[in-house]
Amino acid sequence: MTTILFNKPFNVLSQFTDKGTDGSPRQTLSDFINVPGVYAAGRLDRDSEGLLVLTDDGKLQARIANPSHKLAKTYWVQVEGIPDDNALRALREGVALKDGRTRPAQASRIDEPKALWTRDPPVRFRKTVPDCWLELTIREGKNRQVRRMTAAIGHPTLRLIRYGVGDWTLDGLDSGEWRHV
Repeated sequence: MTTILFNKPFNVLSQFTDKGTDGSPRQTLSDFINVPGVYAAGRLDRDSEGLLVLTDDGKLQARIANPSHKLAKTYWVQVEGIPDDNALRALREGVALKDGRTRPAQASRIDEPKALWTRDPPVRFRKTVPDCWLELTIREGKNRQVRRMTAAIGHPTLRLIRYGVGDWTLDGLDSGEWRHV
């Protein structure tokens, strides 16, 4: 069994080939990982960064990707504005989205992560609008869920980094790096 932890950079597709229709090449996992037979367990949007688990073990892949297993996924989220206690409570209780209410999440304000790498391109900041970082742990995987949750509480996501999947974390991995586990 092969399992890989990969720190996916911004603007990289979570697949090994690009079937885009516009004809312009986009970066994929194959630009970073040359290990045959592994596939991403779950997805991480092109405009999100962070931990992606790749494996050739179908049972492990299903346990990570299938929301019925309720595997914890932890995100560092830079948001516009400073969420107050009511906004954090809403995340903790579950947020109403168009496709239904989210499960309760763990949510807290955190300092900017110390191990943070520079994003290319950088996040666009507005001098008149403060921002802050949240740590958000969810146990489901609706499409673009974290971004929609922060928008629902009035604090749009500026940068989204998956820090952990279950017991695995990004610790010791720079952007674009991977390791076997």
